[in-house]
Amino acid sequence: MPIPKDEIKKLIIESIPDATIEIKDLMGDNNHYSATIKSSKFNNISKIEQHKLVYKSLKGKMGNELHALSITTEGKE
Repeated sequence: MPIPKDEIKKLIIESIPDATIEIKDLMGDNNHYSATIKSSKFNNISKIEQHKLVYKSLKGKMGNELHALSITTEGKE
């Protein structure tokens, strides 16, 4: 079952409360997304660690309900 954009945002905000999130549905199928996430939690940590935080926030839905998510992360003041 596909996962809506709002559900992805909700999951990320629960783990990363100050996140600013922009999500695009790449195929119009609620299954292939691109997300840009900005958070002060990303300041001074590697891109790998930033992405791990995002994947952890998705609580196992990546690869199951959520088929594909391209992530861009940025720190913020």
